[in-house]
Amino acid sequence: MRLALYTGLILAGGYTCLTPALAADPTGDWRVADGVANIRVAQCYGSMWGAVSWEKQPGGRDENNPDVSKKNRPTLGMATLIDMKKKPGIDQWEGQVYNAKDGQLYSATITPAGADQLEIKGCVMGFLCGGETWTRVGPPIPSSPVNAMAKGAPKSGGATPPKAQGAQAAQATTGATAPAQAPAPAAPKAAGAAKPAQKGAADPVGDICLLPEIAGFAH
Repeated sequence: MRLALYTGLILAGGYTCLTPALAADPTGDWRVADGVANIRVAQCYGSMWGAVSWEKQPGGRDENNPDVSKKNRPTLGMATLIDMKKKPGIDQWEGQVYNAKDGQLYSATITPAGADQLEIKGCVMGFLCGGETWTRVGPPIPSSPVNAMAKGAPKSGGATPPKAQGAQAAQATTGATAPAQAPAPAAPKAAGAAKPAQKGAADPVGDICLLPEIAGFAH
């Protein structure tokens, strides 16, 4: 059984090559084996996910889905790698893959093979396995802001900051009002910092962690 998958992505900027240190990172943009689409892989809510982000022939629909309510959904932005967890001790992630060519879910693994290839293998009931190799077309993707939010920001305590405490103590002792301190200047923005993919005209999918199908699954 040859596992032929449909998924995709837009090439952003000039991709050249990656260092060996990035070889085990499965995030980024990948061209599927038959070249009809690319897939964007990113870590979302503690798992690896992949979604269609570019199609060689735009306007695809999930017409082979056995769920009638989904047959007309666009394939662009559709999740294909689903809730893939890292296996202990090895650079391999396992979960499910959705194959839009037959509308079926398969147990699957993804395994980086060097810096610019990703091996995907899917099996039916633990056997009848097939697979293919995807080629990297974009660099690894920085962590999405949703991952930080999912972990929960630290709650601010009710304690008064030390400087404010000192000012209040002085006021209570002398009866004088402490002079107002000028606000600290805003920190300058870092130039050229890497960001997760931004949704826009050149990239209609953007950060896949924000796609309803992925965000809804995580919640």
